[in-house]
Amino acid sequence: MPEQLPYGSWPSPLTAAWASASALRLDGAAFVGDEIWWGESLPDEAGRVAVMRRRADGSSEVVLPAPANARSRVHEYGGGAWTVSDDGILYFVDKSDQRVRRLRPGGEAEALTPDEAGTHFGGLRWQRGTLLAVRERERDGASPERHIVAIATRSDDAADTTGDASPVTVVAGGSDFLAQPALSPDGAQLAWVAWDHPDMPWDRTRVRVARMGDPASARDITDGATAALQPEWVSDDELLLLDEPTGRWNVYRLDANGHDAAEAVSPADADTGGGLWVLGTRWYAPLADGRILAVRTHGSDELVLIDPSGRAVPLPFPATSRVQIEDVANGRALVSGSAPGAAGLWTVDLADGSVSAVRGGAPDIDDAWIPHARQLTVDGPHGPVHAFAYPPTNPDAVGDAGELPPYLVWVHGGPTAHVGGTADSKIAYFTSRGIGVLDVNYGGSTGYGRSYRDRLKGQWGVVDVDDVAAAARGLSDEGLADGARLAIEGGSAGGWTVLAALVSTDVFGAGISRYGVGDARALAAETHDFEARYLDGLIGPLPEAEDVYIERSPLSRPERFRVPLLLLQGDEDAVVPPAQAEAIRDALVAQGVPHAYVLYAGEGHGFRRTETVVHALESELAFLGRVFGFATPGVAPIELD
Repeated sequence: MPEQLPYGSWPSPLTAAWASASALRLDGAAFVGDEIWWGESLPDEAGRVAVMRRRADGSSEVVLPAPANARSRVHEYGGGAWTVSDDGILYFVDKSDQRVRRLRPGGEAEALTPDEAGTHFGGLRWQRGTLLAVRERERDGASPERHIVAIATRSDDAADTTGDASPVTVVAGGSDFLAQPALSPDGAQLAWVAWDHPDMPWDRTRVRVARMGDPASARDITDGATAALQPEWVSDDELLLLDEPTGRWNVYRLDANGHDAAEAVSPADADTGGGLWVLGTRWYAPLADGRILAVRTHGSDELVLIDPSGRAVPLPFPATSRVQIEDVANGRALVSGSAPGAAGLWTVDLADGSVSAVRGGAPDIDDAWIPHARQLTVDGPHGPVHAFAYPPTNPDAVGDAGELPPYLVWVHGGPTAHVGGTADSKIAYFTSRGIGVLDVNYGGSTGYGRSYRDRLKGQWGVVDVDDVAAAARGLSDEGLADGARLAIEGGSAGGWTVLAALVSTDVFGAGISRYGVGDARALAAETHDFEARYLDGLIGPLPEAEDVYIERSPLSRPERFRVPLLLLQGDEDAVVPPAQAEAIRDALVAQGVPHAYVLYAGEGHGFRRTETVVHALESELAFLGRVFGFATPGVAPIELD
């Protein structure tokens, strides 16, 4: 029989080390003959991204050994840092110098691109015997210059990487940003996605087409009024792409020569598409038999097969969050995502729908420890607010009679991101101890259509705060949470919302900010080029909207900080530099607000090292126990200044 114990202090076998090990971070996957290859961030190796492979006999091995690290810096968030040819040759971007290298398994890596400081490659794609990539070159006193390039891969073409004969050929340019190159079946035409400042790729983009080898022939095949994404050729003159003229991202069919209007393949009140934060992201894949495999999102993710008539058939799939199609070949698909308790990679048989795990995908604990999400919609001042509530879940414990549980309210980053209702290992870490988690898709999140996403336009620091507060109040009003023990946590843009909520509402009794933004003007001045104009849409253009930046920034209202705050920061963060966290810390010191500031050496925007992930998670638990007055057995206490 479960023991009656105070919420927050329940004994749990789910340690922070377990949560870290279960938080699998995949970085691409591909079929290579009868093998399956995938990229994986290894927390025990400081987050190094290794490429692994599973042979037909089920054995696995590392293809890309240390010290090589397949990570791109294009757009700072990278993505597409490796690809593999049909004959099993690995091409990857090495984090150390951002050069593209070639590796035959068991051999030595060879550099293909010149050694040029400030030059980055990403979005690698092997198509029709051609290695395509996005190249980014930093420039003194100007924004980086970006092109889509073809990289020579034959030994004779790539031998000289320092002289005049360059192994890199520009095949597309002319825009501030380029992504998702796709080569037609005959190799004659190239399609890609382009956009320019101040737009972000979920605001407005253009899909462009050019003759391969003739960048000057580029033309737009979408009108630039919407956020069109992921062009994929299905014949020499016809493409599929994602577009949202109705307010929902759906798959469209389009004649590349402009002879016919784009036609929705299978219209749905759900999104096939999302924020293009990471190069190489795929939300759908055309199949050789004319069907389309797609991910549809309305709250949670769903995998569907669309037949040539447009009929969509849902496929049973264990993951309902962060689902991404990695590759398709020979009647099978490789699909990644987050399932309850663990992220994973699976194969899907497209004939019978059967699913087989390749990596991860199932927690190594009893399901009784994994909470089930409750989808919650509350009325907020700006419209409905969507969230997922995860109640305290422990087969060996229940709360004391008459006690309501504390809740940790999570605010995702982006802010144009999305959470999909799957309890990951970090959620289970808290819920197994008697702390509920409320994961909020505030206005501005993807997954609910364009109008929901655009709710945040010009209103960052207002709508997000109001929506998160409304969701937290709704949970408390239903009698599901202790309204006096609500904490709020977020990272990056989510950290901004944490800080803004603490200075503008009285809903939360504590806050946890992971590399959060405290000064919007400083962010606009200091951040990297990909997001350099992001705030134009979220707050307003500078200098015209400078007063709004000052008014919205939490650091402009330091006297409003009143509740304890935990600040977690990486010292190598180029997106939100440590100066932001240190300015918040200084404000808390001046106001006499209890706080702790932890700076992690060698960490950037998002923590990757095992020791960091474990320490941060245990620090959060200790902090909540200290503030809300419950014991945290097995975790070192935290000191607040």
